[in-house]
Amino acid sequence: MKIVNPDTVIKPLSNYAQGVVHAASAERIVISGQLGVHSDGTLEDGLEAQMEQSWRNVLAVLAAAGFEREHLVKAIIYVTVPGQVLVYRRVRDKMLEGHLCANTYLEIAGLAGPDNLVEIEAEAVKD
Repeated sequence: MKIVNPDTVIKPLSNYAQGVVHAASAERIVISGQLGVHSDGTLEDGLEAQMEQSWRNVLAVLAAAGFEREHLVKAIIYVTVPGQVLVYRRVRDKMLEGHLCANTYLEIAGLAGPDNLVEIEAEAVKD
């Protein structure tokens, strides 16, 4: 996997990659949006806690498929609370432990349930 941050494009404002190149012959997993919900159905309280649990769920799906955090190439984050990108960046950096991947952060009106504050989709590739 190769990280691409060209000088001809704005430098990332935090720890993500503008692009990720991987071999076409690799294994790929596409992970459905993960909410801040535990396996017993309980929802974490508050945005930051839901972000952390969403990431734990993404990482658990990766692990169950035989992938590791370092295989993650893209994440799309949907947040219903405006103005929280700095909180997200802090949580992402903590959960990814320095790993860079392509990221898109979106502030939206709502998710599947009114108490859901964040949802994270992801893709990973294993060479």
